[in-house]
Amino acid sequence: MQVFQSNGKILLTGEYAVLDGAKALALPTTKGQSLEVAEAGKDIIDWTSLDENGEIWFQAKFTIDKGQFQPLLDMEQQKDPELRNTAQRLQQILSSAYKTNPSKFADKKGYAITTRLDFNRKWGLGTSSTLINNLAQWLEIDAYKLLENSFGGSGYDIAAAKSDLPITYQKTSHGPAVFTSDFNPVFSDRLFFVYLNRKQNSREAIAHYRNQPKENIKELTEKISGITEQVIKSESLEEFKVMLKAHEMLISKVINLPRIQSELFPDYGEFIKSLGGWGGDFILATGGKEEKDYFRNKGYNIIFDYSELVL
Repeated sequence: MQVFQSNGKILLTGEYAVLDGAKALALPTTKGQSLEVAEAGKDIIDWTSLDENGEIWFQAKFTIDKGQFQPLLDMEQQKDPELRNTAQRLQQILSSAYKTNPSKFADKKGYAITTRLDFNRKWGLGTSSTLINNLAQWLEIDAYKLLENSFGGSGYDIAAAKSDLPITYQKTSHGPAVFTSDFNPVFSDRLFFVYLNRKQNSREAIAHYRNQPKENIKELTEKISGITEQVIKSESLEEFKVMLKAHEMLISKVINLPRIQSELFPDYGEFIKSLGGWGGDFILATGGKEEKDYFRNKGYNIIFDYSELVL
């Protein structure tokens, strides 16, 4: 049996603008996803997906016929739109992977594949990107191309999946520019992450961004890239907050959405930054015990210290 592992991700700077070439700061997380592969029956993929509690959240068989992967769903599964959508996504990913490297499926080879998540798949830490990167490792193909042919996106999450250190990520005409970053804030004990109790669909968030007028994209990407560099160099929490507030204002104006702090937590005495697709998943907050209690008192009980969630 072969086992592959990829890290989850947090996009600290560059959300949305990374799609247009802004330099982003991404943090790999302590929680990720593994993929186990064993040879099994001919021309069949027996797929099982386990959640963070080891319980099955998706299971199906796929027949393999000349690069076509057909899900075999029972009547109950066919009635579940989420399971049908998951099966269709896997079908798309496997078909794309086959076109890139059909040798893994030669001679009527079949496989039993099991994925295991370390985090709740509603958290937005990279269920899709860790899967794509794990499959690419197994099939020995380019993870960025597999992402492009399936889920789409900037690719920063693939870069984070591959790294055990913070990275800067930038789309260029020559492909992704990925560099290890020395971002390691001395004030990390004043940083924590809060889950907003709602899943953000990244594809919908990207579509919303794409539908906004973009007269000054070049200026935006240059400003966001500059802020990313300043965030990495921040020597104090106050400097860090100033840079991220400027970042929030820029993105808020471009996507025509209010800052999360203004919309949901206007009375919060410290600083809040949206992460990834605005409106869902996690936020970054500054503060200590009292500030964490502020969120718990409002019903937000999934809270991680910076050191708990960031590798």
